[in-house]
Amino acid sequence: MTDSLILFAQAADGAGNILTGLVLPFGAMAAIMYFLLIRPQQQQRKKHQEMLSNLKKNDRVVTSGGLVGKIVKINDSEVVLNLGSTEVTVLRQMVIDVRDKSAADTPAND
Repeated sequence: MTDSLILFAQAADGAGNILTGLVLPFGAMAAIMYFLLIRPQQQQRKKHQEMLSNLKKNDRVVTSGGLVGKIVKINDSEVVLNLGSTEVTVLRQMVIDVRDKSAADTPAND
């Protein structure tokens, strides 16, 4: 009888070690993935949404397709850009950057 209790106790200890041996590394990996991948992407998405909400007329912007233009008209979902001699309608989500007015005014060959 005592032999079976000892074997049961040893089996329980082994199962506990296996459980902590598997859960701890997976928990650590999940924490690392969160802080290295998920959290920075959430912060970047929040910053992009804030930039999109602050768009206004006459801002110089860059689209995801590489077009650089000045905003002529803004809707809730679309932006009309002046590209010099042409006006193009672009989805608001496709604007990826707002250029500084001071950088746009300085000549490129300085």
